[in-house]
Amino acid sequence: MPFQTHPITLDRNLQLEAVRVTEAAAIAAHKLMGRGDEKAADQLAVNAMREHLNKMDIEGTIVIGEGERDEAPMLYIGEQVGTGKGPQIDIALDPLEGTTILATGGHNSLAVIAMTERGKFLHAPDVYMDKIAIGFAFNEPLIDLDNSPLENLKNIAKAKKCEISELVTVILDRERHEELIAKVREAGSRIQLIKDGDVAAIIATSMPATGIDVYMGIGGAPEGVLAAAALCTTGGQIVGRLIFRNDDEKARAERMGIKDFNKQYRLSDMASGDVMFAATGVTDGSMLKGVRIAPRGVITHSVAMRARMGTIQMIETKYNLIS
Repeated sequence: MPFQTHPITLDRNLQLEAVRVTEAAAIAAHKLMGRGDEKAADQLAVNAMREHLNKMDIEGTIVIGEGERDEAPMLYIGEQVGTGKGPQIDIALDPLEGTTILATGGHNSLAVIAMTERGKFLHAPDVYMDKIAIGFAFNEPLIDLDNSPLENLKNIAKAKKCEISELVTVILDRERHEELIAKVREAGSRIQLIKDGDVAAIIATSMPATGIDVYMGIGGAPEGVLAAAALCTTGGQIVGRLIFRNDDEKARAERMGIKDFNKQYRLSDMASGDVMFAATGVTDGSMLKGVRIAPRGVITHSVAMRARMGTIQMIETKYNLIS
């Protein structure tokens, strides 16, 4: 029996439409939670997200997606979505952030999307990005990738009027981060190592109840732009630098207009304008509950943010089964 869907109309709030997109992707992916098949779960989320995006009255272009045109089954960079009858918008998305998390039944797997006016997102290829992020607003920049971890942590602790030992830094548990982990511990900060899910981790720095202060380390560039979109509303700072493993990745970046391979991108470089951000929990996490099976339906838990209004809405939706 299919799940009941909500028809999209011309006067529908675009922010709420974005939530419907992430809800659909989350529900689809959750069917394979804990089943060990990352690719199949990701494809279910992609299919659901694409189907709902193409019902929206927008002229949308995916600028942050899951690969390039030759990976057409995914939502690729440059793909056109929507009916073509509405506003021109750029879209950053991750239909299933934390594929391994979902496949193993872990925490903090999300379906994520962000939208803004044309040209307001960083057009970055699907490469790595060195990132540092904090989730509170100060006028002066506190973080810099050219600083040592100790220098950055000193600046953050001073701004927060606390000791470095009181800070909690989130780092992806990867072999490439062994030196970083050692330096952060030497500086005195506590560390929370995570397996995946750096979008959720960066957003968590801006949510006081999570107890997370800082994110550091190398993750995906798409995740950096998505996290920056959320920070446009919640407040905070993020700095990223693209990392290229070979000449092919540099060539892809050049085709997208990137000329300075050492540039540090700050929040306004990654996302600006009337940014709308939406995420739905697929599995339980620090910010959102996961999809829950209910009598005759499912329940989703989402967050919707809009930078221009400065609003953050927590949305719980029940989708009833049609008998």
